[in-house]
Amino acid sequence: MSDPLSAIAAYVERPFGTFAALFALQAQARPDHPAIICGDRTITYRELDALADRIAASLQRDGVGPGGAVAICATASIDYAAVFIATLRTGAAIAPLAPSATAEQLRAMLSDCDASHLFSDAVVTEHLAPVAGEIAAQRIALDDDAAGTPLADWMAAEGAKPVAVEVEPDQPFNIIYSSGTTGTPKGIVQSYRMRWPHNHLVNPPGYGPAAVAMISTPLYSNTTLVSFIPALAGGGTVVLMPKFDARTFLELSQRHGATHAMLVPVQYRRILDVPDFDRFDLSTYVMKFATSAPFPAELKTDVLARWPGGLIEYYGMTEGGGSCMLIAHEHPDKLATVGQPMPGHDIRVIDADGRVLPAGEVGEVVGRSAVMMNGYHNRPEQTAEAEWRSPEGDRFIRTGDLAVVDEDGFFTLIGRKKDLIISGGINIYPVDLEEALLEHPAVREAAVVGARSREWGETPVGFVTLLPGEDADGDTLKAFANSRLGKMQRLADVRVVDELPRSAIGKILKRELQDRLSVETAQFS
Repeated sequence: MSDPLSAIAAYVERPFGTFAALFALQAQARPDHPAIICGDRTITYRELDALADRIAASLQRDGVGPGGAVAICATASIDYAAVFIATLRTGAAIAPLAPSATAEQLRAMLSDCDASHLFSDAVVTEHLAPVAGEIAAQRIALDDDAAGTPLADWMAAEGAKPVAVEVEPDQPFNIIYSSGTTGTPKGIVQSYRMRWPHNHLVNPPGYGPAAVAMISTPLYSNTTLVSFIPALAGGGTVVLMPKFDARTFLELSQRHGATHAMLVPVQYRRILDVPDFDRFDLSTYVMKFATSAPFPAELKTDVLARWPGGLIEYYGMTEGGGSCMLIAHEHPDKLATVGQPMPGHDIRVIDADGRVLPAGEVGEVVGRSAVMMNGYHNRPEQTAEAEWRSPEGDRFIRTGDLAVVDEDGFFTLIGRKKDLIISGGINIYPVDLEEALLEHPAVREAAVVGARSREWGETPVGFVTLLPGEDADGDTLKAFANSRLGKMQRLADVRVVDELPRSAIGKILKRELQDRLSVETAQFS
């Protein structure tokens, strides 16, 4: 088929295809169209396609192919995006790692995915210094001050192209690491099959050649990828923000005529709080999205009232399973919910014994769809724990969330089975923070709970008791623990108390601690 536009239309109708191939078709159809704008740099589809080809050819030269893995840990940039696309062209899995993780966590993740290459920048180089000698992956530097071979020196000559590879639907597309209940990073393996539906999300999001998508969340996050991938697969333009700032977001939206944005709720809060928000021209917006954290109904109402374009909230997990979608502008009476199951998604509520509950009863959310993880990398037992089998024998993914579904099929989240804290869209597991507090020689017991925060949505607060004869204040303990935690895990406050509330069997009653914070109407930022 000689017409590139016809080829694209035919390709997206296929039951299975790849993002790398679809992007290449877009580069043929609109070679001079801006693909990514990042700061003062703009790269066209033709240029990004050629850059990705050079990187992919270099990876193949180094022996990378299907079954392999390539890691990237850096601030978002055009080169980051090129490495992402290039890795997929080799048939290997891309493992985007969070720079905010601790050096030891990053070392463990690199070892777990057995990455052959690590692409990183200067900030990450400094962060990894304590474990640099333990990293087996070949280091490629994305900027002049990073460790490893400079990208320009390592990369194949201009015009180089990789050897075409065929990928199987169940091959790993990416490995996204997310802390588990024990705080140990675990890799969520998403297949090419799982990612394929994300390439052509055209209704109702409307990604296409006219789209200008604001990307202001990190590229290692699944939240970002479900916007980044369809924007480029649809031939649109991505405006990449290496670091989020509310005013800058508004300025870039106005300057580039943004049509789409994927944001976590705390970002909406910060953007609407900009004193002169209403003076910015946001009339080009077609659709805005939210996910990753609870989105208060009053905040949704404010967004709908003040920000042009539609608003869609997605509820789901990186692990996949079932996702809900709330088309907020069409259902203003359902803003306290996370919406209804997306087409083709089977979502149920079950009790502790695995029995499906009727509408109106609270239970754990489980889901099944075409978008489901292969499993946790190298963790078969944890994969099995994350699954539920229906009476029909079908595989579902457990969310750990408690919810109730109404008579219209809209889901309302009640709470979480786990003690997960979501701060600024980032998952924080209290056990990690509790262990850091317990390392202090004066601490006897520690419990961490989430406090409501206007700035972050939730923020972690620690309660500790001290060993007899010991003396330490909350500020000292907070500084001690935070020095041992990743940037996105840090405690907002630590309270020294005489004793922790317990049940009759000795379990710490974290709900009472959270209620205590609510009574105090504590707000941290």
